[in-house]
Amino acid sequence: MTTAARTAPASAGPIILFDAECVLCSASARFVLERDRTARFRLAAMQSAIGQSLCRRHGMDPEDPTSLLVVDSDRMRRDSDAVLAIAEGLGFPWNLARVFRIVPAGLRDPVYRLVARNRYRLFGRRDTCWVAPERYRDRIL
Repeated sequence: MTTAARTAPASAGPIILFDAECVLCSASARFVLERDRTARFRLAAMQSAIGQSLCRRHGMDPEDPTSLLVVDSDRMRRDSDAVLAIAEGLGFPWNLARVFRIVPAGLRDPVYRLVARNRYRLFGRRDTCWVAPERYRDRIL
């Protein structure tokens, strides 16, 4: 990987930080890659060097990831707000999920955190980190 790819300029688009050992998270990452027609999002595993750096910069322990993060320049979104930001960025019909913004984050986030806390038990954990298919590797940091 080149130095430029590892440092990932902020202007290149939002970065989704996900747990590549989590089956649900990896499936979600693939879902985004397959539906992001404009290649807006880039992804970084929390287990990667850039993922660990971004996690720490935004106050999350990469050894114990508790949330999904979306980093867009200096703005960081987490929990249900990150999920909605991703859906909105994917375009129609996924951006219709923005209707859930009428539900206060104080009600959305506990549901998100319940699933996040139990994700390995409910969906499984990979022995190794998920690796994106070759056609998407240019969007993986």
